[in-house]
Amino acid sequence: MAITYHAGRRIQGTQADFDGTPAVSGGWKEVGRTTLGSTQTTIDVSSLDDKRYLMVLIDGQIAGSTNSAYILNNSTSGYATRKNYNGGTDNVSDVNFSLARTNGWGQALPEFNVMYMSNLVNKDKSIINHGVGQSTAGAGASPTRSEIVTKWTGTDVIDQITAVDYNNSGSGYASGSEVVVLGYDPDDSHTSNFWTELASADWSSGYQINSGTFTAKKYLRIQGWYKNAANTGYARFRVGNNTIDDDVHYANRYNSNGTSETGEINNDAIYVNVTNTDASSGLGFFNMFIINNASNEKLVIGHHTLAVSGVANAPIRQETVAKWNETSDQINVVELHRYGGNNFTAGGIKVWGSN
Repeated sequence: MAITYHAGRRIQGTQADFDGTPAVSGGWKEVGRTTLGSTQTTIDVSSLDDKRYLMVLIDGQIAGSTNSAYILNNSTSGYATRKNYNGGTDNVSDVNFSLARTNGWGQALPEFNVMYMSNLVNKDKSIINHGVGQSTAGAGASPTRSEIVTKWTGTDVIDQITAVDYNNSGSGYASGSEVVVLGYDPDDSHTSNFWTELASADWSSGYQINSGTFTAKKYLRIQGWYKNAANTGYARFRVGNNTIDDDVHYANRYNSNGTSETGEINNDAIYVNVTNTDASSGLGFFNMFIINNASNEKLVIGHHTLAVSGVANAPIRQETVAKWNETSDQINVVELHRYGGNNFTAGGIKVWGSN
């Protein structure tokens, strides 16, 4: 029942309308999930509800060599893909292909992918995928990064996507690997949003914005913003279990403004931004996803923009993948900090999560 306002300032509604759990209109809702109990070459998620937009989270624990791709609605034709691995030259060889690729490193390593799919009836399906691969274990090896876009076209796209099959034509996926499909529709109204807010913090002083401890979840989504006090130094990100880890337990791979890819190893933080800008307009914003399995290295996918004053100046962009080499605990605290001796003047950080 919706809250109703009556004459005489009287308000009518059920207890659920007032107990802090109102309906969420159009939030991301889990519509399908498959978790493997043994090694398999395919992770099948089917019987998906019709949703206008889909988000797919892929936790790939690789059993051996990997060559990952996906099939929609069991259709083996009509996929055209443009892909980029580790900032190299775009590859468009997958035209009229039978599978849509999600990586190209061919190693025995865990991977994490976040995909977005447009899902309109009678329209080509457009898909964006961002992926990170662990590479050699430990902070001494940079992770791998993929950026891939795909369109699925042909007679099969008259229907909405109702099945996603994730395939490893190498040695398969190990037990515990899973594919989670979320759906969003503007007409939805529900109280079962997949992403639950875990922490929210605002800058008060100094060069750090700390989330405080929160309930650990397998999947984390983190957003933050900040205002620089000076044009030296840059923003970095740290994680931890109960306390922030500031030791050399991180490895990064990032691309700033489309320049050559940079891999960093044995770092004491994750680089959110490595490009300076002037103090009058140094307003940054970032969005991150983290796979947060306790027994695996934590894999991070991040995107960042930083404003530069004046309409004639384009903003700075950075794409980052990273890993934290902890394999015994989950992340339950995060921190944005300003490296280089200067403070923030404003900012905030928010964490959502789900198992």
